Amino acid sequence: MRDYKIFASLSYFSIFFAGFIFPLAVYFIVQDAEVKYHAKRALISHVLPFLTIIFVLVGVFSGSISSMVSSIILFIIINLVIVIWNIIQGIKILL
Repeated sequence: MRDYKIFASLSYFSIFFAGFIFPLAVYFIVQDAEVKYHAKRALISHVLPFLTIIFVLVGVFSGSISSMVSSIILFIIINLVIVIWNIIQGIKILL
């Protein structure tokens, strides 16, 4: 059971080295329900930064400098929160 927790934790930490590929592989390979749950959560949190790019593109092409700057700042804040959340979740599983 301890090995499975390492896979669940690595699913969150993979935001630094494998993006959404590692949690997706863990979700389909590992049979443990708890690990699948964490792999699915990690996968969603890895896909969210790509979805926020749409928000930035709308801000950039809106024509106003203030909306462009504010959308980029919001993009950075959201993605920083997602990375910190992944780190916290990975550490919580290991403890």
